[in-house]
Amino acid sequence: MKKILIVEDHADIRRLIRMTLEFEHCEIHEAPDAPTGWDMARELQPDAVLLDVMMPGALNGLDLCRAIKADARLRKVPVLMLTARGGSADREAGLLAGADAYIVKPFSPMQLLELLVQLNVISA
Repeated sequence: MKKILIVEDHADIRRLIRMTLEFEHCEIHEAPDAPTGWDMARELQPDAVLLDVMMPGALNGLDLCRAIKADARLRKVPVLMLTARGGSADREAGLLAGADAYIVKPFSPMQLLELLVQLNVISA
């Protein structure tokens, strides 16, 4: 069973993602902010991280993505940025931080599943 870590400060978006992934036989973990997400990523060694960019606190999603990609144990974990920031500069910042994919909110659950299939996190 694949472990997916959702790092998102909005509970309703975490719930939508959880409901989308429950049928994919995933072990789903949730963090409400980047520092908690960082601790959980190091502890869980997830198969994928779904990460919001804008979150309260000292660390944002870009910071967390860079930290994950800089960690030898986590650098191969696919990181999907899920964010309301859809400008080309925002997308470029996400990819430069190491994101493997960048999805702009609102997104469709099917779009999320298709990206997870493309990244070999779940099967088709």
